[in-house]
Amino acid sequence: MARFRAKGTAAAMDEREPVVLARLDDLDEATVVARAQDGNLDAFEYLVEAYQGRLFRLAFRMLHDRGDAEDVVQDTLVACWRKLPLLIDVQAFSGWLYRMATNRCLDSLRRRSSHAEVVQEPATLQITAEASTEPGVVGDPAREAEISCEMDGLATALLALPPEQRACWLLREIHERSYAEIAATLKVSEQTVRGRLARARAQLTGKMSQWQ
Repeated sequence: MARFRAKGTAAAMDEREPVVLARLDDLDEATVVARAQDGNLDAFEYLVEAYQGRLFRLAFRMLHDRGDAEDVVQDTLVACWRKLPLLIDVQAFSGWLYRMATNRCLDSLRRRSSHAEVVQEPATLQITAEASTEPGVVGDPAREAEISCEMDGLATALLALPPEQRACWLLREIHERSYAEIAATLKVSEQTVRGRLARARAQLTGKMSQWQ
């Protein structure tokens, strides 16, 4: 995936000292966000490093297309750079960023035709399994193959969900967002979020039962 760079800042970023990012590790996220709001490029790059991979995994699971997912991440980070000074509550940065990415995914799905969505090859889908690797799996071909089949099955099952249900499930189960954050992202009530989650879980459980 292409590395994000805020437009017009590449030269300035290349001139920075690497130790700056290390110092940012000692700060809480809200403080880093506040620094980025003030135009600190190192702070913004630190946030990009922290969230770029997470946003890509969300977008890829939503869209099942690497190019579209990369576009969503790039667009989200560009919008973040431009709109960050307008963010009032720095503590809400994470939910705000996920909201922008999720809405861009849903917009992308709406623009697609009513035909079946593109399903990537199993090898491509493996990038979604990074967070699911179990201890001791590496070096065990049989278990690796089993996990590969499980991830392919999950990807196929997710494709069968309506986009809003898919978003609810991913934000809650994979990215651990709160019901309130998901409701704000999708502009629905928490009760609606819980209902969509229940239906998504029931459908996924049925389709994944062979691996339970």
